[in-house]
Amino acid sequence: MIGQRRRAGRHEIPAHAPRSAVVTGAARGIGAAIATELVGRGYRVLVTDLDAAAAQATADRIGAAGGFAHDVTDPAAAHAVVRAAQELAPLGAWVANAGVGFDGTLTELSDAHARALVEVNLLGVMWGARAAVAAFREQAAAGLAHGGEIGATVSLSALGPVPGLSVYAASKAGALSLVSGLASEVRAEGIRVHAICPDGVNTDLLRGMKPGGQGQALVRSGTLVTTEQVAAGLVGMFGTGRVYRTIPAWRGAMLRLTALLPGPALRLEPAMRAVGARKARALRPE
Repeated sequence: MIGQRRRAGRHEIPAHAPRSAVVTGAARGIGAAIATELVGRGYRVLVTDLDAAAAQATADRIGAAGGFAHDVTDPAAAHAVVRAAQELAPLGAWVANAGVGFDGTLTELSDAHARALVEVNLLGVMWGARAAVAAFREQAAAGLAHGGEIGATVSLSALGPVPGLSVYAASKAGALSLVSGLASEVRAEGIRVHAICPDGVNTDLLRGMKPGGQGQALVRSGTLVTTEQVAAGLVGMFGTGRVYRTIPAWRGAMLRLTALLPGPALRLEPAMRAVGARKARALRPE
C-alpha cells in the first residue's frame, strides 16, 4: 500500500536533476545510504518504506524529494510509486533494497517468517523490477528518456550454503538469479540491472538475529562492511554492464567455492561459527 507523498521540507529539489529514482526500504540502514548516494549524484529521490514517518524523516534529512509508505509485496504499489517518481522527472533508477532477515533453520522458522522472506526478498524485487521496466519502456516510446538502472541489494549468502540462514539465503539466491536473467532480457533496451552482494553489515537486520545463533555467528565470521560501502558499490555499477559484485571480493570467492564443494566446505562450518561467536563477544559492552 502506498501513502501520500510529502515534500522534503526545507530542502529544495536540485533544478539540474535530470532523472528521478526510487529506493525501497530506505528509511534507515543500507537503503538510506543508497538514497543519500543517489541524491549526491543529482537524482530526485523518493525514499520508500513500510514506516511512512521514518521514510519522510530520512527524506528530509538527506534532501530527497519525498517519503512514501510502500509495501513491496504489493505489485500495484510498485506501479503507484513509479507514477509518483515520474511526476518529478522521468524515472532513471529503481533500487530494490527492502528486505527481511529472519534467521533460523528451515524447521525452526515460523510459517509467517518463511513466507515473508520469499515475498519481501524475492517477490519484492520482482514486482519493483517489472514496474521499473514498464516505466522505462513507456518513457522510451514517448521519447522522454532511454533506458535506466535497476539495482538490488542482495547478499553474499546468495552465492553458497549458509546453515542457520537457509531460507534467507534461498530468497537472496533467487533474487540474484532474477537480476542476472533480467539483465540479459533488457540489455538491448539500454536498461542495466545490477545487484550488490555484501558480507555482513552492522544494521538492524544483523543485530536482530538470535544472539549466539548459528546464522549470526556465520555472518560475523566474515568482514562487517559499512552501509556507505554497500551504497557506493551498487551505485558505482550504474552506467556499466556489470551485473553484480561482492563486498569484500575475497568472501565472494569463498562462498562460490562452498557452492562448488558443499560437502568439504561445510565441514569447516563449526570452526567458522566459533570465529563469529568470538567476534560477537568482543563487540558486546562490558
